[in-house]
Amino acid sequence: MNVGFVGTGNMGRILIESFIESGAIRPSFIYMTNRTKAKAEAIQNIYLETNVLDSAEEVVKRSDLIFICVKPLDIHPLLKKLNHLLTPNKCLLSITSPISVEQLESLVGCQVARAIPSITNRAFSGVSLITYGNSCHKDTKRTLEELFEQISNPVQIEDDITRVSSDIVSCGPAFFSYLLQKFVDGAVAETNITKDQAVLLVSEMIIGMGKLLETEIYTLPTLQDKVCVKGGITGKGIKVLEEEVGDMFAKVFQVTHEKYYEDIEEVSVQFNKIPHK
Repeated sequence: MNVGFVGTGNMGRILIESFIESGAIRPSFIYMTNRTKAKAEAIQNIYLETNVLDSAEEVVKRSDLIFICVKPLDIHPLLKKLNHLLTPNKCLLSITSPISVEQLESLVGCQVARAIPSITNRAFSGVSLITYGNSCHKDTKRTLEELFEQISNPVQIEDDITRVSSDIVSCGPAFFSYLLQKFVDGAVAETNITKDQAVLLVSEMIIGMGKLLETEIYTLPTLQDKVCVKGGITGKGIKVLEEEVGDMFAKVFQVTHEKYYEDIEEVSVQFNKIPHK
């Protein structure tokens, strides 16, 4: 199966690297293009057998499965240009959350799915969020599931939880990386520990915590209970967190959803110009 990538920015590149290094896709079966061709060529310089093509049209012609890794507002004009090449035997995958599979199906005649990856997939871990269109055949769904199982735990979701799921899975690593950096900054500001020492300890702590949760010996609540001895040092720290965190995460979800609905409104202006099939 030949796999195409239109767009080799951050997420496009992460997917290509992850699929190749996990053994999910042989490099020679990958066809890619990018508006700035040098970005695609930089990937080819590492994985020599991959194929860099001059246009999205060429990628679609050569590929059975096509990942669309471009900005939301670029998708509508791109698919209008590619539609005549997107035959029913091909499958189109968008990685952007504001555009639904129904909107994609209103533009193209091929099979459609949406796959929202996470940076954690680069380590063959974490979750990828999958939504299948009605056009997606049973065999295609099985192929996609097997493909994403090589780099993640694929979880099928519906549209109504797309944004919050993406906030947790895709944005979450950035959110918690920021919090961990603040954790380090506080340690350095209040004690004699160096930043390098604190970064090492925090990094090893979060890796160890992830492995501990992976074993399912503890859940998040039971893990806290095991560490937090009543009246002890951890308990004092938790009390501060309870007082300071407040509704911080509720506000995070509020602003991400506000931006999400703004993006939906922008792309809907484009898609509403095309009558649904």
